[in-house]
Parts: sequence; structure tokens; C-alpha cells
Amino acid sequence: MYLRTLKWYKLKFELFIALKNLKNEVAGKKVSRPIVKISIISISLAMLVNIITIAVVIGFQNEVSNKVLGFGSHAFVNSASSASLFENEPILKKQVFLSQIKNLPFVKNVQAIAYKPAILQSDKSKLSRQEKQTSKSSVSKNTAKRQEIQSVLVKGVDEDYNFDFFKENLIAGRLPNYKSKEASEEIIISKRIANDLNYQVGDRVSAFFVKNQPIKKFFKLVGIFETGMEDFDKKMIVSDIRQIQLLNDWGIKSEIQVLDTLTKGHLVIKADINGGNGNYRYDWGKGYENFAGFIWYPTNDTIFRLITSDYWMFIDGRGEENTLPDTSYLKATIELKKGETDSKLNLPFITNADGTVKRKFISDTKFDVYTHNKTVHFEKINGKGSYQNYIGSFEINFHSWENFDTQIDELKKIINFNFSNQKQDLKVSSIKENQQEIFVWLAFLDINVWIIIILMLIIGIINMGSALLVMILLKTPFIGLMKSLGANSWSIRKIFLYQVSFLILRGMFWGNLIGVGLCLLQDYFKIIKLNPEVYYLNAVPIELNLTSILLINVVTLIVCSLAMIIPSYVITRINPSKSIRFN
Repeated sequence: MYLRTLKWYKLKFELFIALKNLKNEVAGKKVSRPIVKISIISISLAMLVNIITIAVVIGFQNEVSNKVLGFGSHAFVNSASSASLFENEPILKKQVFLSQIKNLPFVKNVQAIAYKPAILQSDKSKLSRQEKQTSKSSVSKNTAKRQEIQSVLVKGVDEDYNFDFFKENLIAGRLPNYKSKEASEEIIISKRIANDLNYQVGDRVSAFFVKNQPIKKFFKLVGIFETGMEDFDKKMIVSDIRQIQLLNDWGIKSEIQVLDTLTKGHLVIKADINGGNGNYRYDWGKGYENFAGFIWYPTNDTIFRLITSDYWMFIDGRGEENTLPDTSYLKATIELKKGETDSKLNLPFITNADGTVKRKFISDTKFDVYTHNKTVHFEKINGKGSYQNYIGSFEINFHSWENFDTQIDELKKIINFNFSNQKQDLKVSSIKENQQEIFVWLAFLDINVWIIIILMLIIGIINMGSALLVMILLKTPFIGLMKSLGANSWSIRKIFLYQVSFLILRGMFWGNLIGVGLCLLQDYFKIIKLNPEVYYLNAVPIELNLTSILLINVVTLIVCSLAMIIPSYVITRINPSKSIRFN
């Protein structure tokens, strides 16, 4: 046939005619023109909604996941007896499995942490402007001087902690430095806490910790961060892990005391112990025993050494999980008075009016006591404490979320097959388990995405199907003419399918252009705000993923084009003679 041999710009005749018809439909007839516009708009809206939906959901999932991850890690290793991630039983910092875990290809870093609840108190000397104005009146004076308090969770970290997350979200001051030999008092807090308690960088922060006796400590505020994660910003602060180790009484800390009172005219040397389980054993040089102290009269220079640990049932501690011991010393040096020659004379000690031993303090660790013939110089060398050997848990960060469940399972196998030091029972948990509510909510977003995409595709299919049927109805004489010239039904159907595909492409172009443009506006200018207490973020997050956008475009084009095959079947029912006569 002549039409079959016709080539125009090397296109098949169906494609050529489809392009000519499409031009006429867009610029020509009053009836078909609005139908074409409606079909293009419907596809544009479907693409626009799908692109925005995917960008917002991916943005939500990644932004929330990364910020939750910034306050934690992919995996945690802690005591199996711990009530929760934030209420940990101590575990040893040195573990046999650490080197094996650090060498795993998917592990980025391993860091030690510890948590401790606290209550922060505002500084009453720093009143807000409104409070200063109201304080001028006698009625409001007491109200203006009130102090605000806020419960927080102190996260203790060490010098090896990765501060990249807090560095990205730091809005004032600097990051803390925990590389000093002594426990640092530097902390960073969120903008939310700083505003609530009227703190600024450089201020001294008052914090109360609950123990047998409440303890008040002061910290130096060196930095303020803002992540937008309201649920975490309002409760999390970062400090030196050594502060938490001390406050939690982990390990054993020993000290040798010389009591003020005398027993049978002798000094009482006694151990002063903190930490552990409270059931202590003492090694004064002859092995562990139950005696916390003894009486002693100075006759020559002596050095007392004390090794202290705890135990449960057996004083030798065999087969039990014991706290690492601590060692302290007490050095006693005798100085005879002038004219005295015998240091072994047991002359009485000089006492105060109330009967206590008279002593002179030279420093916190040095003091002197007196007898009638000599002076005894004491120097205490307190134990450094074994608290630094204990932490709350290990945080294990991965390079990515890829194969997350498989990597968690591999960690669990390593921990289960490597017995912990001191017979500690350890467990591995993931961030998805510890923050289950957040990640379940994020997983539900995937379902919402599929529902929206399917609905938009159905709407696009219905609109394009309606447009195709209208175009077929208006082109009934043309279809009859084509059939009379020898064109078969499939060739004519292809003409309309090409035509509809071009309309779909045009709609997709405008949908992509507007959708991506709106996403970029939101990404740069944060136009749409959110309630962070509900959505964890203060603005709608956007993440444009090229692969996802290309995929949704390809799926839309293929699904909508294939769906048009069914309504195009109407062309096969059109009779050439009737359609031409109808014209």
C-alpha cells in the first residue's frame, strides 16, 4: 500500500499520522482541545504528587533515621541484665571481641558510652527581660526570682567519640575536649534546653544527680546544638564519660583513713570504700579477709597497702563476677622530738578537749598526729579507682544501612561465641529495636507511598482512557477512511496509542518540572513547617533521589500506555461504511 511505503523523517506512518493528529488536537477543535488539556493536566498532577510524595517520604526516612542515629548508633552491646539502653548495668571496657568487631568490613567505628539521668537548674541570677520588669513590683518579686528545672539524660562519651553529627548541628560555641587526664567539666546542650533554662555558652550549669544522697555538680557549657529532633533535643546533653562513671559508682575506689578516735590508746586504720556491690573484702598484705581495719601504734616508718574488691558468697571470689579491685596506700613517717632517742616508747597521743586525736592538716592527703615523744607524718595515696574500666555500653556504627539485618545477625553471632571478660552476660541490640516506635512509623510511610502512587496512576489511567475514547469518537470518520484505504485495526490503534503516549510524555514533563521545582523550593527555603513534637522535625524534609524519579517516570509511562490498549479496542468495532456515511 502507498501509505505503508510512505516515509516522513524516516518515521512509520502510524507515528507520522499520530504526530499530525496531536498537533491538530492541541490547536484545533473546540471539543478535543479541552479533553487533551485535561488529560495532560491529570498526568502532570499524578507525576507532581508522586515526585513530591517520594521526595518527602525518602527525606523523612533518611532525615529522621540519620538524626536518631546521630544520638545513638546502628548497634549496641550492653549487659543482658540492663533494663533499657539508658539504664545500664556496667560492663568492662576491655573485651576480647572488640578487635574482631572493629575488623569487620561493614563496621565504621566502635565507641564507649554511658548514660545518667539528671536535673538541670536555671541560674536565678540571670532573669529574662520580662522577669526583670515584673521584679520591680513587690507583688511579682518572688515570682521573678524563681528557678526553672528540667530533667535531662546525660550521655557520657570519651575522647574517641565521633562528634561529626554534633559538629554539623552546632549553632554556638565549640565541641568539648575530653582528652585531658582528669575528668572534664565541659558539656554541650541543645538550643531548646538553653532557651528553657536561659543558658548561654560559657555559663556554669548546675546539675543534680540522684544517688543515696543527691549530688550537685557544676559543668561548663561550651557548645549549643540544634538538630530539629524535638524529642531528643529537649532531653539529651553530652558530657565526659568519666563523670558518669564516677557518679554511677562503677568499679571500686579505695582510700585508707586514720580515724579521729583512739582504741586502747592506739590509732584506728580503716578502709574507706565506694562502689561495687557493697560487700567488700580487704587485702592488707596477707590475702583477702573481712577486716576493714585494725589498730596500730607508730613505732617505726610504715607503708600500708590495701587492695579492695567485692564478693558475693566466697571471700576468694572464685567463680563469681567481681568488680575489678583498687589499690591505695598510707605512708607513715616518724619524727622524734628533740632529746628523744627511743621511737618504740608507747607514750600517749595528744588529744583535743573532746578526746579526739589532735592532728594538723598540711594538705588534702597529708597530716600530722602527735604523741608526747614524736610526730607521725601521714601521707595518703588514694586509689585511682577501677571505675574507668567500666562503661554503660558500646555503640557500633556501620558504613551504611545496606544489609542492616544481616550485619546485626553477624554481630550477635560474634558476641554469643565470645565469652565476655569476668563472665558478664552481654547482648546485642539494634537501633530499630531501641527506637522501635520511630522506625515502625517510618516503615508505615512506605505503605502510604504505594497507596498514593497507585491512586495517582489509576486517576491518570482513567483520565487518559476517557481522553482516548473521546478522541476515537471524534475521529470516527478518520478511522473509517483509514480502514477503507486498507489499514488494519491494529495499525489504527497504534496511531491513537502513539498519540496518547505523547500526551502522557507532555504531562510527565510538566509534572516533573513543577514537582522538582517545588521540592527544591522546600529544600532550600523550608517553606512548610512542622510541629517537631509530633513529626520529630521542624520542617518538611526533601530528598530528591534520581533513581526513584526515573523509576516512577518509566513506570508511569509504561503502565498508562499499556492501560490504553483496552479502550483502543473500540476501534475494531467501528464499521467503515457507517462511519463515512455518518460524516
